[in-house]
Amino acid sequence: MAAAADASRPGVWETFRDSPAAAKTIMVGVIVNRLSSFLVIFLVLYVTARGYSTSQAVFALGAYGAGGVVGSLIGGELSERFGPRSTTAMSMGISGLLTAFMLVPVAYPLLVVASVLVGVSSQIFRPASATLLSDLTPDDNQVMIFAIWRFGLNLGAAAAPMLGFALYYLDDKQYTLVFLSEAVIAVAYAVVAWLLLPSRAVARDVAEPAESDATSVSGRGGYLAVLRNHRYALFLLVALVHTIVYQQYLSTLPLTVNAAHLDIFWYTLAVSLNGAVVIALELPATKVIQRLPMRLSIALGLALVGIGVGIYGLSMVPLVILSGTLLWTLGEIVSAPSLFAYPAVVGAGRLKSRYIGSFQFAFGLGNTIAPLVGGWLFLYIGTSALWPLLGAVEVLVAVAILGLVREPAKASPAAAEEPASGVSGETSAGAT
Repeated sequence: MAAAADASRPGVWETFRDSPAAAKTIMVGVIVNRLSSFLVIFLVLYVTARGYSTSQAVFALGAYGAGGVVGSLIGGELSERFGPRSTTAMSMGISGLLTAFMLVPVAYPLLVVASVLVGVSSQIFRPASATLLSDLTPDDNQVMIFAIWRFGLNLGAAAAPMLGFALYYLDDKQYTLVFLSEAVIAVAYAVVAWLLLPSRAVARDVAEPAESDATSVSGRGGYLAVLRNHRYALFLLVALVHTIVYQQYLSTLPLTVNAAHLDIFWYTLAVSLNGAVVIALELPATKVIQRLPMRLSIALGLALVGIGVGIYGLSMVPLVILSGTLLWTLGEIVSAPSLFAYPAVVGAGRLKSRYIGSFQFAFGLGNTIAPLVGGWLFLYIGTSALWPLLGAVEVLVAVAILGLVREPAKASPAAAEEPASGVSGETSAGAT
């Protein structure tokens, strides 16, 4: 029976087609929002064009990134307090106005403050939208819906630089049209979110989160209640370590390519290959991967990431960089949908938005400190030891996942049927 149920899980199109209008709004909104994320791409160039030094421009970008890390935590809190619709609309509306403000000539300190605030406000909507998307999706479709969510992020991220450069040249190599376009799109999405998203998702009967306590079920206690789930707290630490290893392809890998005197073409080809393969294959692969237990798919994928990263420790030639990249890209495809869905699954209940927010905080923090960790290792141990070390750490992360990831037990159909019939009239009224 269980095997038959797993085999009948819907695919990509069925999941999208059968999702409610609010879920479709979120998924399309993720693509549009990511597609118009020009500020982070052009911020360094814009600040230097304003006459500031390269170090000042990099600091402003770092301030933006730090704001984004904090924004993930704030988003999880606000989503629980005010609901995902209000949180999403507020996030997009404020970030749009602040993005437009970046065009106003101001002193450098105020420019940095604005960068921080844009980073905060632009990330607040993510835990809110992810929470609502999860709440609107049946339990068996959580991995697939987060694979679709990731597809939107990846597709938008791949196309945004090209669209931004087109606007830049259309505006005679100025940034006014670039930033104003992002501002208008953000404010427009805030309006659409307010009109189409429900204030809160219709309540569904869910299993109690693993290792939860009274505060977890009631929603009291905030992020401290999340951390009292000690297994999940360790999972966040492991996710942070994984993110630091994973992000080295953007910071330390180009340093390695340069040190090996390999043509930069091979690095750009490898990075482009990663994006193209993930966009093309992750959704079809998830149709099969979603049948596996989450801990298996995550652990298997992260082990492949570790092996792929370790390959970079060989003599850096085109075959090494391309084969290593393809291998860890396969690992990303296998692990990422379940990895991103897990916080919503294990945190089912009143604390779900904080479970998701804490995971996105760990992910954002890993992105922020990864260049520092990789740069330090590059300088002090060299590339021949750096990549095998990172690969070994990632394999240990995969082993840890096997012990940390535990999906909540599903209620039996007989047990779930009675409560559902008792609230079906109220639920239907809320949905309409």
